[in-house]
Amino acid sequence: MTPKTTSLPLPDAWDASTCDSLIAELWSLREALVAMEHRLAPWLREAAPAQVASAVNLTHFLALRHIDLRRLQERLAWVGVSSLGRAESHVMANVDKVLGILHRLAGRPWAALSQSEPGIHRGRALLELHTEALFGATPEGRTVRIMVTLPSEAAHDEALVEGLVGAGMDIARVNCAHDGPAEWLAMVQRVRNQAQRAGRHVRVLMDLGGPKLRTGPLPDGPAVVKVRPVRDAHGRVTAPAFLGLRPAGSALSVRDVDLCLDADAAFLAGLDAGATVELTDTRAAHRRLRVVERQGEAVRLSCDRTVYLGTETRLRLRRAGKAAHDKGDNSVDDKTHAPRHETPLAGLPAPRGQLLLQRGDRLDLVPEGPGHAAMPATKSKPARPARIACTLPQALASVRKGERIWFDDGRIGGVVKRRHGKHVEVEITQARDGGERLAADKGINLPDTRLDLPALTDKDLEDLEIVARHADLVGLSFAQSAADVRMLHAKLVALGAPQVGVVLKIETQRGFEHLPEMLLAAMACPAAGVMIARGDLAVECGYERMAEVQEQILWACEAAHMPVVWATQVLETLAKTGLPSRAEITDAAMGERAECVMLNKGPHILDAMRMLDDILRRMQAHQSKKRPLLRALKAWTASLEAAEKSAARTTAAAPKKAAAAPAATAPTGVRTKRA
Repeated sequence: MTPKTTSLPLPDAWDASTCDSLIAELWSLREALVAMEHRLAPWLREAAPAQVASAVNLTHFLALRHIDLRRLQERLAWVGVSSLGRAESHVMANVDKVLGILHRLAGRPWAALSQSEPGIHRGRALLELHTEALFGATPEGRTVRIMVTLPSEAAHDEALVEGLVGAGMDIARVNCAHDGPAEWLAMVQRVRNQAQRAGRHVRVLMDLGGPKLRTGPLPDGPAVVKVRPVRDAHGRVTAPAFLGLRPAGSALSVRDVDLCLDADAAFLAGLDAGATVELTDTRAAHRRLRVVERQGEAVRLSCDRTVYLGTETRLRLRRAGKAAHDKGDNSVDDKTHAPRHETPLAGLPAPRGQLLLQRGDRLDLVPEGPGHAAMPATKSKPARPARIACTLPQALASVRKGERIWFDDGRIGGVVKRRHGKHVEVEITQARDGGERLAADKGINLPDTRLDLPALTDKDLEDLEIVARHADLVGLSFAQSAADVRMLHAKLVALGAPQVGVVLKIETQRGFEHLPEMLLAAMACPAAGVMIARGDLAVECGYERMAEVQEQILWACEAAHMPVVWATQVLETLAKTGLPSRAEITDAAMGERAECVMLNKGPHILDAMRMLDDILRRMQAHQSKKRPLLRALKAWTASLEAAEKSAARTTAAAPKKAAAAPAATAPTGVRTKRA
């Protein structure tokens, strides 16, 4: 078999002709860097003084990555010099360093061309400087900050906020798309108070809602609840179900029940322990419940058969005639003359309305009004598809036939079939077998549609007045252009809060495509950063491209010396269930390449914070951006020591074996010792 031939030159890589060729290519590359800097000079003039060097380096990076350098990198590596693979933070300095080495190898004179370009150490220092300006001082023992999204409970739960601050939260995120000003201010105040008590400074990011497209309202589902006993594998009841009844309009709690509902107070007053209550459930099944105990005005009942309770369900109590009359019960069955008392049920929880959508279904997207499920044809009306509204009706005017549409973070996908009037007809193309359920207030993504929507809505402008007074940072949701960034900065200046840091949330395909100009525009701000909002971004760009897209954002931000927030679903399974998945541990470790990692709320958020803190502390000794750090590895020390001891024993035994070997060929009659 003929061995594969390498594409690398076989002659000596250090010869003059090889160096001359590389020098010519690098000079050409350097000229391209300078040309890009001149082309973007108007943008550079907008940068704040502390950002100018970073803005220039970003222009050089954009020029560098505009060219396919793979062949050049291969040849540079062959020679044994830098292949420009980790030049993001100091592009021109890296090119000049390689040029200088090649000149010396070729015997040519060389003098440094520029002392003002960020070198590897200055590039790192600029990133650290900008990170501290945005996120505050570096936490002790960990270089990457931890941001936590505050749940609504943080507005009134002092212990929750105390736990977050104590566990190492560096930035508290308040999502202005939820709750209201009163809750936001309560959250901010609690964070400030707890941070002061802990002797720490925790910054507050207030995230503007932005022009988020969401599904409109749906009518609630039927108010029907299922109460069922516990059964073993053979279907035998091992524990009854318990139902609590309290007087309608009261807030009494009933202990040790599976469900608590409201009933007429007069009916409840006639129930004693041991009494039997009858009902016909929503399936027309007859059931009996036994009163277990009274708890003041409330009662606790048991049931050993499954029962479905609805708003039409009525509970009935039958008593002996004399006992009923003694209690003043005048509700009597006319046919049997037996006393009878009934009550309707109230307080049944109504489930949120949902649409069941399957592949091939049609969905009508409308500008307003309540949605509804698909309706079959009748004698007077044709069949109608399911319908749901869009919270930003103006977006529907931009939609075109054949464009993709995604719902609920990509769980449901479709294609626009046509637009008739203000309605958009969608064919569902992506859903699990058996269908997916779509509820109200779920996200809508239109990755193929050019939406000319302002990044700041009227509500955002109102919220910004609160943000300017109380926040350290503001998140610009759905940032898509330099104009969006300039508008936010101008509003902050007008509100007398130019010091508020700006975080650009990259969560749309258009935002990703316009990232360079937005980075340059953000450099007019004293402090700015980027959040990789990977949830919406994955839906917009496609999950198969997500790894590539987030890498490119990290590289561009490193070139701009701009801090990055690694966001969306980091350790989410752990935060919600208490048990992490293997994949999300690896994902959390990737967060070491950013300057901040964001965790979302969940009942196990403190566990998630502790694990993230441990992961980040470990990984910072192994990785810095794209550059692996060759820290001494101690994991295999014991194994190496054991191997050394084994080798020593083998060496010690070797002379005996060597002496025995000649004896094997000794003259006949000479005995040899068997090993």
